[in-house]
Amino acid sequence: MLNLIKKEIALCMHPTAFIFLFFAVLVFVPNYPYEVIFFFSCLSVFFCCMMGRENGDIAFSCALPVKKEHIPIAKMLVVFGLQGIILLLVGIFGAVKGAVLPAEQCVNQAGISANLALVGNGAVLLGVFNLIFFPRYFKSPDKIGVPFVMGAIAVFLLISVFIVLRWATPLYSVALNGLNSQNGGAKAVALTIGIIVYIVLSAISCKLSMKRFQSIDV
Repeated sequence: MLNLIKKEIALCMHPTAFIFLFFAVLVFVPNYPYEVIFFFSCLSVFFCCMMGRENGDIAFSCALPVKKEHIPIAKMLVVFGLQGIILLLVGIFGAVKGAVLPAEQCVNQAGISANLALVGNGAVLLGVFNLIFFPRYFKSPDKIGVPFVMGAIAVFLLISVFIVLRWATPLYSVALNGLNSQNGGAKAVALTIGIIVYIVLSAISCKLSMKRFQSIDV
């Protein structure tokens, strides 16, 4: 498994997988829907899978002396690692923004502020994308477009829901909005729930992907 993960990092990582990590600094852009940052992480997955398809990565991996079910797990573990990094960076940059800028400049008119609750929202978005994209991708690795489009549509619909909640409900507009120092307990709960949702959805995605990849003839 470790060698497969090394192979994924060395041979299958598109440059955007690392470039898009730095998009976490978009939390410093005023009045920007910060949940969109996490979509770029999803987009990098599409580029990585597309590059793997063009280079015949799936057939190459199946020719290696490894268990077939380990192939999707290795790819997904690398993606989970990248997603964990973008979540961490958004949390760090959001905390830095809250520490160095005046409180009034941290108000976001296009959605929730850059805080722990935003990281929780991002975890939910990434978990939903994993659940939609990977089982469909590993059912037919040569067809990447449809799984990605379906995952992207779901992500943007959820982003729209989060933006509406920001203005329509006191929970999001008051308790989960603003700096981490304000209603910190509520924001920590939102972050915890988001991470739990991410773990559950990603675990289901792994199981479905393994099952579907086993059934195809490469």
